[in-house]
Amino acid sequence: MSADPAALRPSSTPIILDGRGGADGGAGAPADPLLEGLNPEQREAVVYRGPALLIVAGAGSGKTRVLTHRIASLIESREAWPSQILAITFTNKAAAEMRERVESLLGQASEGMWISTFHSACVRILRREAEAFGFTQNFTIYDSADSRVLIKRIIKQLDADTLGFTVSSVSGRISKLKNELSDADTFARTANFQDPAEAMFVEIFRQYTRSLAAANAFDFDDLIGQTVFLFRAFPKVAALYQRRFRHVLVDEYQDTNHAQYSLIRELTRAVSPDDVPADTRMSTNGMGGIDGASLTVVGDSDQSIYAFRGADIRNITEFERDFPQSKVVLLEQNYRSTQNILTAANAVISNNFDRKDKKLWTSIGDGDKIVGFTGYSGHDEAQFVADEIQRLHEEGTAYSEIAVFYRTNAQTRALEEILIRSAVPYRIMGGTKFYERAEIKDAMAYLIAVANPADVLALRRILNTPKRGIGPATETALANFAEAHGVTFRESMRRASELGLGPKVTQAILTLSRMLDEVALLLDPDRPEGRTTVGDLVTTLLDRSGLVQALRASRDAQDEARAENVEELVAVTKEFSRNNPRASSWTSSRRCRWSLPPMSSTTRAAPCRS
Repeated sequence: MSADPAALRPSSTPIILDGRGGADGGAGAPADPLLEGLNPEQREAVVYRGPALLIVAGAGSGKTRVLTHRIASLIESREAWPSQILAITFTNKAAAEMRERVESLLGQASEGMWISTFHSACVRILRREAEAFGFTQNFTIYDSADSRVLIKRIIKQLDADTLGFTVSSVSGRISKLKNELSDADTFARTANFQDPAEAMFVEIFRQYTRSLAAANAFDFDDLIGQTVFLFRAFPKVAALYQRRFRHVLVDEYQDTNHAQYSLIRELTRAVSPDDVPADTRMSTNGMGGIDGASLTVVGDSDQSIYAFRGADIRNITEFERDFPQSKVVLLEQNYRSTQNILTAANAVISNNFDRKDKKLWTSIGDGDKIVGFTGYSGHDEAQFVADEIQRLHEEGTAYSEIAVFYRTNAQTRALEEILIRSAVPYRIMGGTKFYERAEIKDAMAYLIAVANPADVLALRRILNTPKRGIGPATETALANFAEAHGVTFRESMRRASELGLGPKVTQAILTLSRMLDEVALLLDPDRPEGRTTVGDLVTTLLDRSGLVQALRASRDAQDEARAENVEELVAVTKEFSRNNPRASSWTSSRRCRWSLPPMSSTTRAAPCRS
């Protein structure tokens, strides 16, 4: 196993105070500065000490403040070290905000907490433990675009399109199964092999799984599922994290799927006596084991909107059944909206079934009346919106303070036509994410090819990027040579002279291959100069690849913006190296990709390429 002993050794664990008596623990003293400004229900949620706590937080009820003050309370009262706290959110932005708020409350005393998304936390665990189940810590993470490329190739190889299979249908079904913790073999046990389409899907799923393993790669859906499988297959590994994380906090619990729910259950299980070190300083129960971690979840069944992505609302509605000793706190005071808005929202949401009954209220006041408008057509609605915007603007409201929400993208056409005709300036928010842009994926593929030479997808992506005269036929020849000689795709590149290709294309392959080998030496810990930083590695690799130079030399006007995007990636990795001086190796600094703030393509002029 590759667990970090320094981070997980029992001696780093303090003696946990017995604070399970309810809301009268030491952290709840009336003079506690962390409780100032909180309403009674918020204070109750902050000071409660028990095995499980469900905070039902209505919209705008200050849930992030409650979570951060609860974390700060646990640390300040010395009931936990920061390293014993795992806080899970659904977005990097939310994780960053939560981390900043706790740091503002505690300063340096907060260092060492794990505040991250489900996927980021699982990546950290898998990097440490990958070798326990046949992967290396250099594994690649395939995003949805990478997975689609691989699935498309498999469908073509199996002629599965003749049975109606498409990339979207296959990727969606595989994703759904993985979020239900079902792998290819598990699915095959109940599959109907008399159905040609079902039998073909099983084969596609199996080949997809084998291809990922051969490339030392996980797809995005694997990250949580494989962590759950790791804990179940290796109880000793699970016990390391169960002993480490004594307080697990989960935001947006109503949006968790089966895999995420299972991960939480694994992390909060009691540690069996067999897995308790003899020299532990942690409090043990009557059986000689260690009670499961305290679990705090925040959510609201009324805000569950991700059932189409596998979210299971039963995770929150049946929380008290799953955790019989749990406490429920309702946060009903709203700090965001006027009472008229809340009254309308309460009237609508009260029709939902299987929910915790609550009535949102506010001390802000009634506010303006809600205006309802029923148009005769989409253009009629759009004209009403444009007229309202103009009225508000004439009354002194800046355009930048006005937002228009719509249900589907198709509705923007009529709205944009009317806004243009009415001379109303506007901006459509959204766009392709920074790390999903083709030029960034090209740059990342070079990094992956160096760090994980088994990743065929990355190697194929860079083979002719920038253009080297290596076409699809040559790519196929390399793949066939690798299969025929039982070697990797990377090795077939090194042996390109044996393929009988033309001299120019052979030289192009060998030049690329040598460059990758030479850059890989920068990761050698035995180099006299030591391992390079990730910032210097990216700079060297992209400079020698010719990627930026090719974009700069292009006659495509948009390629200049694409070159700037790649240079932005270089700048970000250098900043990461400066902020994390100890992350000198590619292995440890790979968390850079999972620590960067989300970037929007709206700041760039270049259109997206797939």
